[in-house]
Amino acid sequence: MCEQFVGTWKLVSSDKFDDYLKELGVGFATRKMATVAKPNVIISCNGDVITIKTESSLKTTELSFKLGEPFDETTADDRKVKSVVTLDNGSLNHVQKWDGKETTIKRKIEDSKLIVECAMNNVISIRIYEKA
Repeated sequence: MCEQFVGTWKLVSSDKFDDYLKELGVGFATRKMATVAKPNVIISCNGDVITIKTESSLKTTELSFKLGEPFDETTADDRKVKSVVTLDNGSLNHVQKWDGKETTIKRKIEDSKLIVECAMNNVISIRIYEKA
């Protein structure tokens, strides 16, 4: 189910992440710290529970979920959101909703890399991770 995602991934490139964070409403200082951080993402599966842990010098966040089941999440920028993650055509699609707003984070494996596409409104950020 999620085997291809399992492992530790290190950030190697990030495009338009500051624009995406600005679209989310993240403040200037937090955006600047977030854009220089080089997080590692650790993805694991235990039965039908998937855990995604994001570690950086700035902050560590962890979320555990079952596919298709809504859950409460506190994001790295302290938004309280309702989230649901589905697996669609090999892509983990993570939808966060709060205050009438919505963002989508798609994670997929291409050429042995983890491609993370963060989208809100018309702003799309692409972050690429390689196996650590």
